Order: sequence, then structure tokens, then C-alpha cells
Amino acid sequence: MAEVALRGITKSFGTTRVLNGVDLDIADGEFVVFVGPSGCGKSTLLRVIAGLEDPDAGEVSIGGRTVNALSPSDRGIAMVFQSYALYPHMTVRQNMAFGLTLAMTDRAEIERRVAAAADVLNISDYLDRKPKALSGGQRQRVAIGRAIVREPEVFLFDEPLSNLDASLRVRMRYEFAALHQRLKTTMIYVTHDQVEAMTLADRIVVLNGGVVEQVGAPLELYEHPRTRFVAEFIGSPKMNLIPAEIVEAAAGGATVRLADGATVRVDVDASRATSGQSVQLGVRPEHLAIDGPGDAITATATFVENLGAATYAYATLAGSAETLTVQLPGEARISAAQPLSLQIPPGRAHLFDAEGMGFRRLP
Repeated sequence: MAEVALRGITKSFGTTRVLNGVDLDIADGEFVVFVGPSGCGKSTLLRVIAGLEDPDAGEVSIGGRTVNALSPSDRGIAMVFQSYALYPHMTVRQNMAFGLTLAMTDRAEIERRVAAAADVLNISDYLDRKPKALSGGQRQRVAIGRAIVREPEVFLFDEPLSNLDASLRVRMRYEFAALHQRLKTTMIYVTHDQVEAMTLADRIVVLNGGVVEQVGAPLELYEHPRTRFVAEFIGSPKMNLIPAEIVEAAAGGATVRLADGATVRVDVDASRATSGQSVQLGVRPEHLAIDGPGDAITATATFVENLGAATYAYATLAGSAETLTVQLPGEARISAAQPLSLQIPPGRAHLFDAEGMGFRRLP
């Protein structure tokens, strides 16, 4: 079993607190992605699990045993870094086998593991090449293969795709997902790219300022963000947030008023809200519609991107300087300066209080 459990993990560098009491359980065989902006603590948390950083407080356990006092090599983990870090004078075969050779593993066993890993990663034809003869994606596969041959209980990936170009990142995302399906090993993956997180993860851990904001399946975080931070971070383009004021509030829903006097119904449990309370109305670009159910708001298009499959209109909301992003079908014909009447479906809207805490959306 290779479950990972973190209890009360804190870590500071000087006077800067990077991790602030992180508690987390990762199941055996789960693919978990740590995501968040730069400086949120995701890479530091990964390094604490790996044993490359010692926590100031808290406990790390892997496979049911506490590993705080164990070196990285004794924790049953393998880590793949952002940099490939391949030896340029060695062949792919030698690079993949290097760690096992240092450990004085039997030569036949080394050959078996290297061949098996190369087959999984589709690099068997490159075993006798040197890194300079490989593409970026192939080099990253070699780095992953070097980890696979160790047969670890847990794989740790620290932004492994950030050095690749956009098209190659898309392809490598598929290959990571396929690799997890084949190996069925616990994987923890760090990225700042929420698209990678959404496409790869069984569960996403959203970090902000060293604190876990929310943990959940990708669609759970997309549809039911608990905080304004999660709502903005998950989803691309990011959620629109519009200042508003509570007009009516109840457990069965709320009505809010925007700056131009328009009112919008929102299907959330607003039993803790009060009339006149300042809130933010959240609506994703893909949920704004020119024709559809819900209350209408008025805006004026200022810039339009026609991308074929989709059209993105950037619009100024009536009565304020707020800019909205609107995602429309590719065949939509919108021009700059065109007035827009946009419907907000009440079941798709979100509501956040002044502290950034979300009101629970109704089923």
C-alpha cells in the first residue's frame, strides 16, 4: 500500500511561513495534483514528502509508516523534476539504469527493469541514443523512465511539463494519464497550470499562501468552489466576479442588485446573508448567454476574439467599469461597441461574501 498522509505540516524559510498546518490524505493508487499560483507552497510541500525539506512541525507517512526521519532514498519514492537532468555522455539505457547501477542491482534485473520501463513509455527504439538526439518530450520520458525503474511506491512530479512547448504539453498530458492507468501507482503532481490539473487529476489540492483552500475532484471544484480564490483559479477563462448587494436572502435562494439596478436571482443557500450585504456575483464566461434562461444584465462589447470553435467577447458592464469575459459559440457574430443583453442562469451563478467565502449552491 502506498497511501500518503500529512498531518499538521508547517514550514518556514526565515520569517516567511510557506506551509501553514497542511493536513491531507492521498489514497493508494490515486493521482493527486497540487495546484496554485507561484509561491503558494506546492513545490515545498512536494519536497517535504520527498524528504528534500524537513518540516518545522508535522508528520509525513507513506504506506502507513512515519518517514520524517528517513532519507529520500529510503522513503519508497521517485521524483521527476522540471529539468530533465540527463547525463549527456550516457545513452538512454545508461541514464535509466544509473541509479540501479549505483545501488549495485543485479545486471539482469537492471536490464529487465529498463526494458519494461522503455516499453511502457514507448522509447524502446531510443535506448542506444544519447540525449542530444532526442526531442524534449522524449527526454522527459527518459527522466520518467529513470524513476519507473526504481519501482517506487509513490511518484512525485514537480512541474515536469513546464519546459515543453504548448503542443507537446498537450500530448504529454495524455501520456501521463495513460502512464497512471498502466502503473496504477500513487502519483503526486505539482503544476501552476490549472488545465493540467483538470485533465490529469483524480483529485486536485488547491493551495494558497501555504494553506489548503479546497480538495476535490476536478468537476467538484469547478462546479462547487468553496472560496472566491478557488472559483477564480479553476476554470479557463476565469470566472467573472461582479460587485452586488443582497436584496433578498433565504435558504432557497437569493436576489442581488448590480450597480445599474438590475437584479439577478441566484440558486444558493443564502440563509446566512442579510439584506444590504455586499457580495460578489460569480458567473463563468461559458454560462453567460445572449439567448437563454435567467435574469438579463446589460453590457457593451469592447473587444472580440473569433477563434473558430468559440468566440470570446470582452464587455464592459453597464453602470460600472467591470469587464466581463463572455464565451459564445464560434458562429456568434459580435462586433466591438455592440450592446449585449446577457442572461445568467440562476443555477449556474455563484455568490461570495466580502471575505471570499462562497454560499453553497443548491442541487
